[in-house]
Amino acid sequence: MPLRTTLLHATFLSSLSVCPALLADPQRADLLAVYQQALDQDARLSAARHEFQALSERVPQARAGLLPTLNAGATFESTRLQRDEPALTRTRSGMVYQANLNQPLLRLDRWYALKAAEAGTAQAGLDLATKEQALILQTAEAYFDTLRALDALAAAKAEAKALKRQQEQAQGRLANGASSITDVLDAQAAYDNASANRQLAQRKVDDAFEALYRLTRQDYAQIAGIAHQLPVQAPVPNDASTWVEQAVQGNLALLASGHAVDAAAQANRQRKAGHAPTLDAVASYRKGDNDRFGYSNPTDFGRNGYRDDIAQGTLGLELNIPLYAGGLTSSQAREAGERLAQSEDEHEDRRREVVLQTRNLHRAVNADVEQVQARQQSIRSSQASLKANQVGRALGSRNTADVLNAERQLYRAVREYNDARYDYIIDSLKLKQAAGSLAPQDLLELSHYLSRDYDPDRDFLPPEARQPIAS
Repeated sequence: MPLRTTLLHATFLSSLSVCPALLADPQRADLLAVYQQALDQDARLSAARHEFQALSERVPQARAGLLPTLNAGATFESTRLQRDEPALTRTRSGMVYQANLNQPLLRLDRWYALKAAEAGTAQAGLDLATKEQALILQTAEAYFDTLRALDALAAAKAEAKALKRQQEQAQGRLANGASSITDVLDAQAAYDNASANRQLAQRKVDDAFEALYRLTRQDYAQIAGIAHQLPVQAPVPNDASTWVEQAVQGNLALLASGHAVDAAAQANRQRKAGHAPTLDAVASYRKGDNDRFGYSNPTDFGRNGYRDDIAQGTLGLELNIPLYAGGLTSSQAREAGERLAQSEDEHEDRRREVVLQTRNLHRAVNADVEQVQARQQSIRSSQASLKANQVGRALGSRNTADVLNAERQLYRAVREYNDARYDYIIDSLKLKQAAGSLAPQDLLELSHYLSRDYDPDRDFLPPEARQPIAS
């Protein structure tokens, strides 16, 4: 695993060791517990780690081309000598043992292949780190989307309950002659629509928990909710150019793209080096029957000969100058040149994308801060409007339709407020991911604002807004 993410995860795991309660209840998990389960169970991340380990083996494989090679072997042969006049047949068997050593001295193509493998391994390490960082964001998105769905369901239930109360009141006023059948029908239609929305919200909750199960292979009955006291602040520093500069220097995907360019450049040099001469130091040693070395044994063919084993050693330099290979080397060099140009263009496109994404996310976080504040004020304004319409209806200046509209507007403001809160959290994490600084520590900091006794039916509302709506 790349050193950078190894250290990040080591810090994260050590923080869990001092906070064992964070992982204590598998049925009511919090953000850290979900992330730990995702680390252990995510099949795509596990596959990426295996891919990185496999790609890491390219470096020792390429380095082997620059290191000496040594091999040894033995040859067994049987020689049969036959003479016609006078007739004579002799058979002799012999064994030859041999060892060969080859040390490359000048192999530019293999040297550049090693450099390309090192750059490719660095790229693979950053690709893995990018996937690990993506898992942090994926976990946060799945977790807070579940909380978003739970809050939306709680708002739908509260809205349906409130509209049911309006429908009952309209029925009562109709019985007393204080309203018309139109008011009753309007209230009934509003309640029916709210009931349908509640069913849809329940389905989204189920879908969100399924997404958590897909990520962690763990069923959760409940999850800890985020407190409304979570600070909603502008990015620090609140300067887009600073974030862009940090992203250009630290975005993991962009860094990986840079190593891809380096790998392509080294591969291009490797192909061009196919035209260069090669120089190797070679050594060999052989020992065995003299027949194998061209010395004959004394026989009836003649008495001159040599019958013992012979040892032979050689040491030399081997120079090879490529002259022509049917155009293969030139074609491979041209292909590598085009691959280099392709990787450079892709790197530039990635850089522009990172710059654009970082600027957009910086604006998004600032907009989310303003949205949260505006939606809080919208809730207060909607509460005041609802009360005014209720009083106006009692005085005869407003009708049931006005009250129903105010009721729906209030709960729409509540949903938009919660959406803005969760958008702020996710966009803040995305901004850190774009800058390359997203780490498990960010989840740990968010966990300080999680509450295990979170009750969506109560806590979907900011504390200052609960009593007016419940009344």
